[in-house]
Amino acid sequence: MSNAIVIIPTYKERENIRAIIDTVFALPKDFDILIVDDNSPDGTAEIVEQLQITYNTQGTRLHLLKRPGKQGLGTAYIAGFKFALAKGYEYILEMDADFSHDPKDLVHLYLSCAEHGSDVSIGSRYATGVNVVNWPMGRVLLSYFASSYVRMITSIPIHDTTAGFVCYRRVVLETIALDQIRFVGYAFQIEMKFLAWKFGFKLAEVPIIFTDRTRGESKMSPGIFKEAFFGVLQMTIQSWFRKYIPNPAVTAAR
Repeated sequence: MSNAIVIIPTYKERENIRAIIDTVFALPKDFDILIVDDNSPDGTAEIVEQLQITYNTQGTRLHLLKRPGKQGLGTAYIAGFKFALAKGYEYILEMDADFSHDPKDLVHLYLSCAEHGSDVSIGSRYATGVNVVNWPMGRVLLSYFASSYVRMITSIPIHDTTAGFVCYRRVVLETIALDQIRFVGYAFQIEMKFLAWKFGFKLAEVPIIFTDRTRGESKMSPGIFKEAFFGVLQMTIQSWFRKYIPNPAVTAAR
């Protein structure tokens, strides 16, 4: 068993799933993988089950959590986080299945937490400018200014607040009340970073190049951006009336 697990939510990722799993397992760092599949009608989960026969011959490296239907990105990750905590993983990473996140960068995110003192490391598209490939200009601007809007409203010191390529130390997920996370779309990513920051954890951005998917279907929708725009404002106002007590173990270590 590795000390780190990569959570990959899937819905209709048949075209990508085999390649992404093979690529992660070929990395020099040994990561385990958890696929959280929302009953993909294209047989994504069945492909994962076939790969489990290959990869689980000397211990369980490839896990599969099948859910009854499409329930949102946030709930998929929360289910994955709970699974990883229960299994005892020290480092929990999240990424997309479509190669928009380069699997090689998993190692950099892991090292940022395991060796360089970060509690949360974020694969950032905007830490060193705009590093996005194959997106139309309108979407680049929307994403960039969405992150700028979040920084302005919340004061969080992160350039890429909506990033979905992240590594958490387990203490972060143990401190955040996962059952109280309110967002289910991409605003989930904002809320997790915001809470980690409010609880006093150290956040670091690791520059990456984001490449838009070339196969499969995009899961973006106007409702996702609406949730983020109005939800961030509400989340920030509510935080003014809440106390965030840092984890004593982390405070003592510093």
